[in-house]
Amino acid sequence: MATINRDKLEKVLEQEIQFFAREHPKCYALYQRAKGCLLDGVPMNWMVRWAGGFPIFVEHAKGAHFTCADGKEFLDFCLGDTGAMVGHSPDAPVAEIKKQLDKGITFMLPTEDAIWVGEELQKRFKLKYWQTTLTATDANRFVLRLCRHITKRPYVLVYDYCYHGSVDETFITINDGIPGPRPGAIGPQVNPVVTTRVIPWNNIPALEQALAAGDIACVLAEPVMTNIGIIHPDPGYHDALRELTRKYGTLLIIDETHTMCAGPGGYTGEAGLEPDILTVGKTIGSGVPAAVYGLSEEVGDKVSKSIKVDESDVGGIGGTLAGNALSLAAMRATLRSTLSKETFDHTIPLAVRFTDGVKRAIDEFGLPWVINRLGCRAEYWFCPELPRNGGDAEAAVDSELDRYMHLAAMNRGILMTPFHNMALIAPDVTAADIDYHTKVFREAVSQILE
Repeated sequence: MATINRDKLEKVLEQEIQFFAREHPKCYALYQRAKGCLLDGVPMNWMVRWAGGFPIFVEHAKGAHFTCADGKEFLDFCLGDTGAMVGHSPDAPVAEIKKQLDKGITFMLPTEDAIWVGEELQKRFKLKYWQTTLTATDANRFVLRLCRHITKRPYVLVYDYCYHGSVDETFITINDGIPGPRPGAIGPQVNPVVTTRVIPWNNIPALEQALAAGDIACVLAEPVMTNIGIIHPDPGYHDALRELTRKYGTLLIIDETHTMCAGPGGYTGEAGLEPDILTVGKTIGSGVPAAVYGLSEEVGDKVSKSIKVDESDVGGIGGTLAGNALSLAAMRATLRSTLSKETFDHTIPLAVRFTDGVKRAIDEFGLPWVINRLGCRAEYWFCPELPRNGGDAEAAVDSELDRYMHLAAMNRGILMTPFHNMALIAPDVTAADIDYHTKVFREAVSQILE
């Protein structure tokens, strides 16, 4: 079994950092200028974590490629961390978005597009009622409120190292066996143990023990964990999750925001799941801020009957710009023309090709690494076995190695999803693009072995 030479890794990482700096003087100059007006020189604070020491500034993008301020073109496997999963500025949705720009952007009134989107989502996810937001974070915030409201129960249940945007209740992990704030969670309103219970993914006894207390309003779950790595459910886990939530009167929310990569109906459609509530954002607007949440007929009727009309604008659910005409036009165009079976028939085989290429290199070098895939998304880890839960995945993180692999790819014209070794395949990616990544991956690994 091959091992990583840490001295070589430290040396070649420094070389990659220096190369990145030499090749991106304009991006660096923009970064320095940005420090005069943007906190830490970036529009969102987490962007300071990009592997090169400063971020690439984008000039323009189309499909699966973008060009930076230094004129260098990149193959984009990050795709806005799913926000641009259908590719940058796809032609058909952009044409409809441009039309709507001329007709009006936001009204605080519905358009016919809202009905079309609701009817289409009914077909894909089998839930009766739909509402719109601007982000999946907001969708999750709102449905947690609704669940506590109609069940009269105080707690929500999430999974260790889950991802549901920036929802306060979900920044909870199991630290040395004790639930508490996730490391790095900033200024929580309250310790999340006040609002939330947390359990490991794929642990049915822990699930039943938590639900049996009878005080949990809802379980909020990605159908496949993604933000700490792609971690599939064990066979039968979703059946148990659905059975136990019904047994104990707990609502089940499925968050498809990252798992729409599984197919036109997300993982819910592919696996035939039956959630009470479903949330999804990012992918469905071709990059325009847009998200939705769907409710079963039973849940929707309970919500409608429990909220007085004169108080319907008070409960912290909604937003002035939510449901705006531009977002609805973008969702309609994206669902109709891009998030289609034909798209996934192209992208999923390419993700299989990506996975196979990386695995061949891993096997060739005898590395104790693994790779996993979900639909048109793939990711590799620096550990010998696929993690079964978030704690296992977190324990396998190697920050120095992760930074090196990211930077080696960036310096050769490939952008991976930050803080993960994850690739998302856009509709216009080619087999040649995939094979180029395999070549870059193999070369990068070869530089750091004993």
